[in-house]
Amino acid sequence: MDGAASQYSDSYDVIVLGAGLAGMTAANILARDGQKVLLLERHYKLGGLATWFWRGKHQHIFDVSLHGFPVGMIKSCRRYWNKEIADKIVQLPAIKFDNPQFTLTTTFNRDDFTRLLIEKFGIPAETVEAFFNTARELTHYDSEQMTTRELFEKFFPNRPDVVRLLMEPITYANGSTLEDPALTYGIVFSNFMSKGVFTFQGGTDLFVSMLRDEMRRNGVDIAVSAPAEKILVENGKVTGVRIAANPPALNPPELGGRPVPRSPLLGKTVGAKAVLSNGNLLGTIFELVGEDRFSPSFIAEAKKVRLNNSSTQVYMALKPEAALDYEKCGDLLFTSVAPEFDAKLLLSKRITSRTYSFYYPKTRPGTDRHYIVASANANYRDWASLSDTEYAAAKEDLIETTLAALEKYVPQIREKLAFVEAATPRTFKDYTAHWNGASFGTKYEGLAVSRSLHKEIAGLFHAGSVGIIMSGWLGAVNYGMIAANDTEAYLTQTEEE
Repeated sequence: MDGAASQYSDSYDVIVLGAGLAGMTAANILARDGQKVLLLERHYKLGGLATWFWRGKHQHIFDVSLHGFPVGMIKSCRRYWNKEIADKIVQLPAIKFDNPQFTLTTTFNRDDFTRLLIEKFGIPAETVEAFFNTARELTHYDSEQMTTRELFEKFFPNRPDVVRLLMEPITYANGSTLEDPALTYGIVFSNFMSKGVFTFQGGTDLFVSMLRDEMRRNGVDIAVSAPAEKILVENGKVTGVRIAANPPALNPPELGGRPVPRSPLLGKTVGAKAVLSNGNLLGTIFELVGEDRFSPSFIAEAKKVRLNNSSTQVYMALKPEAALDYEKCGDLLFTSVAPEFDAKLLLSKRITSRTYSFYYPKTRPGTDRHYIVASANANYRDWASLSDTEYAAAKEDLIETTLAALEKYVPQIREKLAFVEAATPRTFKDYTAHWNGASFGTKYEGLAVSRSLHKEIAGLFHAGSVGIIMSGWLGAVNYGMIAANDTEAYLTQTEEE
């Protein structure tokens, strides 16, 4: 993916830091509009948390993140990428729930949820309609003070079963809690309720390779294993980026024990009129720039921004002769043994709730293998202070307890396994440099801080998982578009001046 040193210029119109979906989308839009763009990625591959990895000498391939997003991804990919990418997005029709309060299967769209709420949960049709309409119409201007808990109490008082149905999948999707603004829930929920849950057919590896090819066609210079060390600022204006002298100390099994390739940009300084960071918001402010470059009032607001939670994942590959029962497992399975929805329990190291993504041959046409990814929300602090011995034991316990829970849905799972591996909040921090391994970015207050960076430092922009509403694949792509438009407007204004 990297080229020779001669491929790269000494300066660019825009340098994008981080090749997550937001960063790649911003880079593609800006290059397509005629800007000279350099995309720097600290990892040895593109995608951020929307990436993949091989194990077992390329026998097993896993998507890192859960494979579900709203139908709006089709429109966004067609508009900001290309038709070929958009055409590979297909629906996941079987979304299952299994917990002490109810067991059901749904297509996860408004019509089916309306039917379930009326027929299975006994909610009056007019109440269901009013709830959907209210969730869809929530805005930044009139709903910031209402919490998600208050929204549910208004329409479904004393109905914890309904709260669980409506809340648990969104918590898995973006880390929301009942105490977060109702707006952050309403936007994500309404997006999914449009048409249901979709995925990219062919796997994340194909998806990212198609994004890479489109960026190259539009003229984006791409450098992997090239971590930004500092965003350079002079007289209140961005001037470029200094790239670290060494890539992250990663030696992944998928490279067969070989060291990560060295980028020809390591240790160099590259000039830029604008910098768009797709990194962690707080890392961008306090590490890449430095708080001394910002006003005291801005830093005061930035220090109020709370990081969202992280997650654990257990990746499982079935033996070639083993297969999943689609009728029993479905596409996505939300499970819990907790008596009611409880955000604290969802984050507990003693896991009570898991989401399973089931990958069938149809997910990656051309393969006959079946895969499972089990995901659970998690707190970084529960993993951060463990010694190496304790950490290894904790990962093994995570695997064993996951297999024990999965036995209910995939009998004799241990006998069917060809490979299993676990990832934790520490894993995500190591590979993405996100503070606390924050899989879901920041809480809602992070959105205003992210959107204000360029008001503090001319030419500095940010696109990432902030404010919860921008979480997930669709949110990342759309925020990349918003940040690209802001950057484009700045560059145009600068040229006119």
